[in-house]
Amino acid sequence: MSTSVRAFFLSALLACSTSVQAQSYPTKPVRIVNGSTAGGGTDIISRLIGEKLAEIFKQPFIVENRPGASTTIAGTVVAKATPDGHTLLLGTSTVRAVAPHIYKVSYDANREFAPVALLVTVPNVLIVNPAIAARDVRDLVALIRAKPDQFTMGNAGVGTVAHLSGEAFKQLTGLKTVNVPYKGSAPALFDLVAGHIQFAFDSTSSSMGQIKSGRVRPLAVTTAKRVGELPDVPTMAEAGYPGVEFSSWYGLWSTGGTPRPVLVRLHEETMRVLQLPEVHQRLAGFGGELGTLTLDQFDKFARAEYERYGKLVRDAGIKAQD
Repeated sequence: MSTSVRAFFLSALLACSTSVQAQSYPTKPVRIVNGSTAGGGTDIISRLIGEKLAEIFKQPFIVENRPGASTTIAGTVVAKATPDGHTLLLGTSTVRAVAPHIYKVSYDANREFAPVALLVTVPNVLIVNPAIAARDVRDLVALIRAKPDQFTMGNAGVGTVAHLSGEAFKQLTGLKTVNVPYKGSAPALFDLVAGHIQFAFDSTSSSMGQIKSGRVRPLAVTTAKRVGELPDVPTMAEAGYPGVEFSSWYGLWSTGGTPRPVLVRLHEETMRVLQLPEVHQRLAGFGGELGTLTLDQFDKFARAEYERYGKLVRDAGIKAQD
């Protein structure tokens, strides 16, 4: 048998093997690791997507919360897992595009995460405790200027998009506040509701319930246009502070090196899940815009976001201890 013929049969055998692997996937329960505490936006979306994927694949999709270090602990777990699609990462732009520029992580975000699907993009929102007299952003700025360093600003963790939103706001206004990072949105919101901090930037996926219940007051969203679920809340630009435009996007990844057919099948089924009426309605209720990118488009998008946020982090001089 000639070398060329042998190579042809070997490549055909490999293609057949990976195709069979994709069709038989998953062969055991799948972990969906996220860097959120229970009750945060990432946790909610992980359980929503995991439940539907379990119904499709007839295997448990078990959500595993690994909060800390701005979601890079969860990222490390998935980056170092066996690349077979049985360990997935559900995270925001923080874990893929922001935190690796701030923390000393043991993974290469561009190489050790294999894209599965862009799930949803949600705005960030500036929210205050209702006891604060501010009814709009200008009111809040005036209150803080009158008592510099006496206002505390919370966020879901150093290096999160919420943190960057707050830093951009401070740079634009020249305000001085005490920054209070948390291990996720849920504890930050708890302290905001309790009055332990005065204001925060957070994703609408985490804070919408508290906003709708009146436990926190929204002052502005950090998007170019208003959010359908919050039609009366202006954008930061409308409020008089242009340049603070940040959104959090949620993605699903496998470990780098996962066979392409497995990624393709996961992508196709995940995109079907996003179109289920109950899933679509829940994500839209967060003020979110559902993802529509292909595998390769999502990979390209995430790499571009990595470069964009890297520049922002360097320009702002953000360090892990901030």
